[in-house]
Amino acid sequence: GIRHKRLGAGDIIVSEVGLGTQRWGSSDFNGPDEGLCHRFMDRAILDGGVNLIDTAEQYPIPSDRQRPEGDTERIIGRWMAKDKGRRQKVVLASKITGGQNVNAKNIKRDLEGTLQRLGTDYLDVYLLHWPARYSPQANWGQSLEYKLDFDIYSSPRASFEEIAGAMGDLIREGKLRGWGMCNDNCYGLTASAYSARALGVPPPVAMQNDYSIINR
Repeated sequence: GIRHKRLGAGDIIVSEVGLGTQRWGSSDFNGPDEGLCHRFMDRAILDGGVNLIDTAEQYPIPSDRQRPEGDTERIIGRWMAKDKGRRQKVVLASKITGGQNVNAKNIKRDLEGTLQRLGTDYLDVYLLHWPARYSPQANWGQSLEYKLDFDIYSSPRASFEEIAGAMGDLIREGKLRGWGMCNDNCYGLTASAYSARALGVPPPVAMQNDYSIINR
């Protein structure tokens, strides 16, 4: 079967294979509709040993008026609502839309929207879809030259301490089990971990990134 492992240094156990959901319910010509998405989850989760579902408040991509952002979370939520035991079978990871949207107020507000669409009272992993500052990989995953000066001084931006503090608050409230980032870099991960340590809150457990053995 599919192996499971610990995510970061926390207590979240995930399958080594997960379900990516960016196109679920999208306006793309071949985007899977809700019925097909539910069959994906039946096959992977109920029959295949997968427990990790990765989504975002910005999904589906592409979206339109008939299939707006947030619909992918709703599709997942309606699948879980078919059986109360399904929530315990999955590890749900979602993302707050990144950039200047990322601050303490919006982290808490946007998480509430995600929880409502998923139909659950807690999220397992909450990621920044891209950082609250310049990052080469924030440009849709393109490998660009890393420039530390931009990373530190670009503004406006939420501080690492503000972000870690907000995530720590949500973990204490029981609305969140772990947090991390997506499309970030080693500088962002390290600074986030040090800020969390200084505040006495749990550090990031995951960073979801493109990986290249050629361009490190």
